Amino acid sequence: MNNKVNEILLEVKKNVKGKDEVIEKILMTILAKGHVLLEDVPGVGKTTLALSFSRVMDLDFKRIQFTPDVTPSDVVGFTMYDSKKQDFVFKQGAVMSNLVLADEINRTSSKTQSALLEVMEEHQVTVDGQTYSVPEPFFVIGTQNPIGSAGTQMLPNSQLDRFMVCLEVGYPSNDALVDILRDRQSSKPLEKLQTLVTKEELLKMQEEVMKVTIHDDILMYIANLCEATRQHEMVELGVSPRGALAISLLAKSKAYVSGRDYVTPEDVLAIFSDATHHRLVLKNTARLANQHARLVIEAITKEVKTGLVNEGEKNA
Repeated sequence: MNNKVNEILLEVKKNVKGKDEVIEKILMTILAKGHVLLEDVPGVGKTTLALSFSRVMDLDFKRIQFTPDVTPSDVVGFTMYDSKKQDFVFKQGAVMSNLVLADEINRTSSKTQSALLEVMEEHQVTVDGQTYSVPEPFFVIGTQNPIGSAGTQMLPNSQLDRFMVCLEVGYPSNDALVDILRDRQSSKPLEKLQTLVTKEELLKMQEEVMKVTIHDDILMYIANLCEATRQHEMVELGVSPRGALAISLLAKSKAYVSGRDYVTPEDVLAIFSDATHHRLVLKNTARLANQHARLVIEAITKEVKTGLVNEGEKNA
């Protein structure tokens, strides 16, 4: 594993117990310049995860607690008249930060949710005809409670497609829970976390991820997998080109975290479900058959072959 990556993971794990796999996937997404959607019940550590990464990576942090009365201007900002300057000035919204925690995003209105669309894709906001760029690096970690919880509504497909991955945090094991309880009896573990990388160093790491080699055969493998999601008998809406791009970037990040400068089919398989299951819209027949997106994706990955002679060694 990349040494700097390993240091970051170990530091975050000091504050987030028993969630090693989730922590690694979030870091891979950050290095791939993607956004993360965390879906789970309240109280399992979603906010703690975001705060820990912001601390370890020296990122400016803003949190938006989404409720029905949050407005788009709360998210992106607004212009107001300054009597001293005798001119209109821009008042920044919460997205003008490096790491934005969009907490319980599925509790607010569709209009407010849509305010995030432009900034997640373009890293800029447009207010009253003026465009403002967000600081780099820029990430959104969205959290949502499971559909069916009080006060929730489904995120639109256009919003879901902006998230590179969708992860479930899950409850900690009993041993991990004991560690959590012990740590919080007399201290605040977050305050003890060290800053290990600067913003500039993180941007450099992202550039290194982009330089990881991904062979055309691997790209065709990704294309075939995505096509299979669109052709599957239980899928109404499959993976879009944006989703395919996310898969390729996340696979490069997986290779980078693993200490390699090339992508293997195993990298693609390792991230494929997390990068796609939230993008699929299943037919009613799938729901009646008690199928869910991850099961469909598992079947697809078993059916679609890589087409490579030496699958684990293809790097050029």
